[in-house]
Amino acid sequence: VQLQASGGGLVQAGDSLRLSCAASGRTFSSYSMGWFRQAPGAEREFVAIINWSGGSTYYTDAVKGRFTISRDNAKNTVWLQMNSLKPEDTAVYYCAADSRSALSRWPSHYDIWGQGTQVTVSS
Repeated sequence: VQLQASGGGLVQAGDSLRLSCAASGRTFSSYSMGWFRQAPGAEREFVAIINWSGGSTYYTDAVKGRFTISRDNAKNTVWLQMNSLKPEDTAVYYCAADSRSALSRWPSHYDIWGQGTQVTVSS
């Protein structure tokens, strides 16, 4: 599986963005998928995860109620809908796949990563 993230950009506080992560490979539907972000000078942190079927999702507290993770296995795509964006959401956002299909918040548990897409939120 290879991952390609897109959809980042420069927006104002309160705006919305939708990130996409397109996957290649036949086994995408069996993987848990996660979105992580990394701000300058900070460690990569968990944002949201979704299980293989899309039936279970988890979010970091900072984005609950504002971000929504979803997937369409037929399209080999995972999305992160980000609403009510805040300046503190500014970071490079990465999608990642866990071939063991666990629902982990730890970046080290994910074995496949996309290239990242920059999200910048101005105040």
